[in-house]
Amino acid sequence: MIDFDLNTLIRENIRTLKPYSSARHEFTGEASVFLDANENAYGSPLPENFTRYPDPLQWQLKNEIAKIKGVPAENIVIGNGSDEIIDLAFRIFCNPGKDNVIICPPTYGMYEVCANINDIATKKIVLKPNFQLDVDAILNAIDEHTKLLFICSPNNPTGNSIDKDDVELLLNKFSGIVMIDEAYINFSNQKTFINALTHYPNLIVLQTLSKAWGLAALRLGLCFASTPIIQLFNKVKPPYNINEASQLLAMEALQNTSLVNNWIKEVVSEREKLVIELNSFSFIKTIYPSDANFLLIKVENADELYQYLADNKIVVRNRTKELLCENCLRITIGTPVENSNLLDTLKKYKS
Repeated sequence: MIDFDLNTLIRENIRTLKPYSSARHEFTGEASVFLDANENAYGSPLPENFTRYPDPLQWQLKNEIAKIKGVPAENIVIGNGSDEIIDLAFRIFCNPGKDNVIICPPTYGMYEVCANINDIATKKIVLKPNFQLDVDAILNAIDEHTKLLFICSPNNPTGNSIDKDDVELLLNKFSGIVMIDEAYINFSNQKTFINALTHYPNLIVLQTLSKAWGLAALRLGLCFASTPIIQLFNKVKPPYNINEASQLLAMEALQNTSLVNNWIKEVVSEREKLVIELNSFSFIKTIYPSDANFLLIKVENADELYQYLADNKIVVRNRTKELLCENCLRITIGTPVENSNLLDTLKKYKS
C-alpha cells in the first residue's frame, strides 16, 4: 500500500482558500420569512416556485443517491455533469505549468481538454491493442509532479471494462489521485469501485445520471470519494452549481429504479442482438467487445460509411482519428425500432 498524504497534493492557494459563503450556507434552520439572499419575494412567471436559491449542497438529492449507491451522502459531490467534477479536480490538485496528469487514449476526450484549459501537461500512455492499461508504462511515466491518473471503465470509445487487478495495482502504487470514470458502469457486469473507497484514500469514482438514468439534459455528474476529498470539492465548486429544477426532477426519477433496471436489461439485450446482425456485413471487419451502451466497430472506410449513414438521417460517431481506432465508428444502442432502421440502411450500403 502506498504512503498517501492528501495534503501534499493540494494546491497551496486551494489549501488556504476561504470559500464563498452564500446566504443558504449561513442559515440552515427553519424560517417563514427569507430576506437574506436578495431574491424576488413576489414570485416568478413560472407556476413552480423557483424564486429561492437551491440547496448549495443538494442534501435531499444526495440522500436519495446514497440509498441507491450504499454510500453516505457525505461522500458524494454532485456536479454540473461529470465534466465539472473533472475540471474541479484539476483546479484542486494541479498547479498550472508545473504538474502533469496521465491519460490512457483512446479515452474520453474531456480529460485532455480540461488539462489544456488549466495549463496542465498530459502524459499519454496508449492502451494496449486489446484496449487494456499498459501498467508498466504508466508506472514508469509517474514523476513527482504527476497528480492525477484518469481511468475510464467501461472505456469510451472502446466499450470494454478495464482489468480490475490492473486498476488495484495502480491504486496501490500511485501516490496521487486515481479517478475512475464509471459513466457506463450500469451496462457492465463489472462491479463498481465505489465499494473500494474505504480501502483507497486516493480513489475518486465518477458516475452520472446521463446514461442509464436517461437524464442527460439535466447535467448531473456524481463524484464519490473520501470525506477530506469531498470537502475540497465543496470548497471549490460554485455555490449553486446544481439548479433547483434539476434537483427536483432527479429526485423524482430516482424513485423509478425498477423501470431503469428494465431499460438496462433491454439495452444489453439489444446490444447482443446488434452484434449478431452486424457480424453478417462483410464491410464490418471487427466488432469490439462492449460493456457499455454502445459498440465500437472497425469497417473498411469509416469516413465513407459515416457519411452514408448521415445522408440517410442516421448519426453515429466517427472515431477514425483516435489512437487505435482507425476506420472505427461508435454506434449507440438505440431502441429496437432505431436498431432495425440502422440494420436496414446498412443492408443497402454498397448494394
